Amino acid sequence: MVANCLFCKIAKGEIPVDKLFEDDDLVAFRDIAPQAPLHFLVIPKRHLAGPNGMVGGDEFLIGKIMAAGARLARENGVESFRFVVNEGAEAGQTVFHFHLHVLGGRAMAWPPG
Repeated sequence: MVANCLFCKIAKGEIPVDKLFEDDDLVAFRDIAPQAPLHFLVIPKRHLAGPNGMVGGDEFLIGKIMAAGARLARENGVESFRFVVNEGAEAGQTVFHFHLHVLGGRAMAWPPG
């Protein structure tokens, strides 16, 4: 855990969120500024700054995050969805703790722009 990390605080339960799922490794919660009818995040409880911070063994954790995102989208009535992971400020990452955005419930354009 990183003391000043917003998502570490959420993972520890220090900041309340609209939680969709939690287990020993992950927390999923609704985005506070949704960009689609369904927009939630899935984060690891262990601090991982982003994809560039991955080390050996993190592939399993990232796979678990993606599987949870797909399952939760379906459980919330969405069969067609988009996954987004940002790495670095220029890519739009604002919280430097790995997080998977899951967006669905509307048509989406490509490129996202």
